[in-house]
Amino acid sequence: MKAAVLHGFKTPLSLEEVARPEAGADDVLIEIEVCGVCHSDLHVADGDWTQLAGIVKKPLILGHEIVGRVIERGAAVQSVMVGERVGVPWVQWTCGQCEFCLEGNENVCLKQRITGVMVDGGYAEYVKAPASHVVKIPDTLSSEQAAPLLCAGVTVHRALKQAKIRAGQRLAVFGVGGLGHIAVQIGRAAGAEVTAIDISEEKLALAKSLGATRTLNAATSKVVKEIRSTGGVHVALVTSASKSAYDMAFPCVRPTGTLLAVGLPAQDIAFPAIFMAAGEIQIKASSVGTREDLREVLAMGAAGKVHCQVSTRPLAEIQEVLGQLSRGEISGRVALRLQQ
Repeated sequence: MKAAVLHGFKTPLSLEEVARPEAGADDVLIEIEVCGVCHSDLHVADGDWTQLAGIVKKPLILGHEIVGRVIERGAAVQSVMVGERVGVPWVQWTCGQCEFCLEGNENVCLKQRITGVMVDGGYAEYVKAPASHVVKIPDTLSSEQAAPLLCAGVTVHRALKQAKIRAGQRLAVFGVGGLGHIAVQIGRAAGAEVTAIDISEEKLALAKSLGATRTLNAATSKVVKEIRSTGGVHVALVTSASKSAYDMAFPCVRPTGTLLAVGLPAQDIAFPAIFMAAGEIQIKASSVGTREDLREVLAMGAAGKVHCQVSTRPLAEIQEVLGQLSRGEISGRVALRLQQ
């Protein structure tokens, strides 16, 4: 099968013919239709997350926003049928037995396997995955629309759910990329007043079209002053991978408000303890989502509450796509189309 393979950090992916995976007794084999390209893929390829370097499989096929059809199933599989359209997300498998799984937080299972990091992912024509952890894609949702929801969508959905965002509250979304443009829509669906912040006028125009009440260009506006003049925000969601976005977001949070850490800069971030304590500001992080979270956000997409801006590109253009992503030139999401 054709695949884009990572052989070493900070080296271009190699387009190769590799062996098609074989499904084990508990697996399904999926013919991939589309696979979203996530900023996390870029971090993995560049070796930015040194704490993950020891678990990155090499050679590796990246990609964790996978949608395709089951063409084979293992002997023990009963929950998924051949021909069904399914998704494979970042969390490829969890143990179901550790304290986190038993608490309903399988997304932080200590034994989890990560798609496109620890096991081969979706920059290829086929992928195998445990039948227990694939999610069925609603019939009314196209594969292109479903793919970004498997990571970008579920991540911001879980973050805003944990922050208990509700009608009438003020939400600021820092970064209107693959995650941010979905966050704007989920915030609006919850009845929040959404301010979108970015340095791209094109992305800010997209946010406005998706329901943002206000947009601010961080390169030309005094964002902190503007937001604090209206009382600060109840929730600041940072989807940008820039450390400066966090530095800007923290002082925008009103007392008792929440800063949601979702974007993943290569550098560490820090906040002044005195202001955290004085304002009782909560700092929360969110790691993708559970299977339940996935089903919820896919249902939102199927109901038309969330619409992803997605462009499709062939696998042969993956290196160009990653370059554009690193330069902040992509609005919305790019999905690789593996089947014509």
